[in-house]
Amino acid sequence: MALSELFIEQIHGLLPENEASALIKSLGESDPSVSVRINSVKCDKTPTENLVPWCNRGFYLDQRPQFTFDPALHAGCYYVQDASSMFLAHAINLLVNKDEPVRYLDLCAAPGGKTTTAIDALPAGSLVVANEIMSNRAQILKENLIKWGNPNCVVTCNDSAAYAPLTHFFDIIAADVPCSGEGMMRKDEEAVAQWTPALVKECADRQREIVDNAWQALRPGGLFIYSTCTFNRPENEDIVEYLVNELGAESIDLNPPTDWNIHTAINSTTHGYHFFPHRTRGEGLFLAVVRKPDDEPRQSIRASKAKKNKKDTQQPIPAAVKEWIANPRSTQFIASGDAINAIPTDFADEIAILRENLRVIYCGCEVATAKGKDLIPAHSLALNECLNEKAFPTCQVDYPTAIAFLRGETIVVDAPRGFVLIKYNGKAIGWVKNLGNRANNLYPKEWRIKSSHIPTTPPEIV
Repeated sequence: MALSELFIEQIHGLLPENEASALIKSLGESDPSVSVRINSVKCDKTPTENLVPWCNRGFYLDQRPQFTFDPALHAGCYYVQDASSMFLAHAINLLVNKDEPVRYLDLCAAPGGKTTTAIDALPAGSLVVANEIMSNRAQILKENLIKWGNPNCVVTCNDSAAYAPLTHFFDIIAADVPCSGEGMMRKDEEAVAQWTPALVKECADRQREIVDNAWQALRPGGLFIYSTCTFNRPENEDIVEYLVNELGAESIDLNPPTDWNIHTAINSTTHGYHFFPHRTRGEGLFLAVVRKPDDEPRQSIRASKAKKNKKDTQQPIPAAVKEWIANPRSTQFIASGDAINAIPTDFADEIAILRENLRVIYCGCEVATAKGKDLIPAHSLALNECLNEKAFPTCQVDYPTAIAFLRGETIVVDAPRGFVLIKYNGKAIGWVKNLGNRANNLYPKEWRIKSSHIPTTPPEIV
């Protein structure tokens, strides 16, 4: 699909002639790159070739494999992510003290690529809240965070306005805001078809609204990370200048090495970083970081002791559930409906505030579902760092069996009766309930591989 003349005119107004022509050519002729980022908690592979320069866990692939048929992907061992988006890791590594856990909000988080990037880069023990306004996208976000396996995560489904009353609650807020999508034109024809100057203005207006809402929830002295996947000034430099000139923010220099070929902010006194596909191996991205003025006392928000979440139940937590957790002494449990979730004790008060004020669709790690007198281990527990693997027998399976399991098929396992943790190449992929002659497959129905075409050999990514 041909680029619109108005878009081409905009690019020529943004960049010098040689840069503009090269960018336009790249959008029409070059193929998108393929890159992945390793989950270092689950995978001990250290990339040594085709490295993403600004992320030590990211690397490029020579071609796009059939990721769907890789059990390691379903186990959360890696995330398929455009390399440009991994620049967030550089910003966090550069600016955040690794010795102090933080409260981090990803305000526009689906599908979860930048959230999982942040999880790996932030200080250990940080609380990560990932928000998505659209319910269907929030479910995808939830799935990807469950697979990543960090127990200190909360997933919410709210408009940004719902966060404004949480005054000074977060130490860091990232907003990868909805945008006109110019940076995706190389791989998304819809981005080409939908682009108009009116869309750019509409997006910029919405972005400023999101920024204003987020600003209220950021503590004094906190970091605000702003990003888009578009090129134009109204959605990028103009927003950063608004933060600096109107809200008093300090623009922060991320000082990327010159050989990364990242383009700095265009015609602006503020710092910002453009990833152009003719310069860097990745899609279009803009990212900037500012610091909120530290000129007012931090306000604290407390959960109401009188309020109880309507869905919470008061029955005692079964002792068996506590045995399924690796560190029960640093864990609190929430029984909501039939589900029992484990949350970190260090952030119990914060999670109570979030549950009281927001639509929380997931928090911590769902450990079990109670059905009558029976307890069924949750799929999220199988993939989470908090799992006590000694509490369950395990069964290693080969590739055909792993794929059959991920398709929801019945499999036979050589293991004791009861709940068994299924592993492929040493990585957990889910549960079965072994009945002896067969095993009931407990893999979530909505996550199953639906394709009938099964490759004979597995993709070898990690």
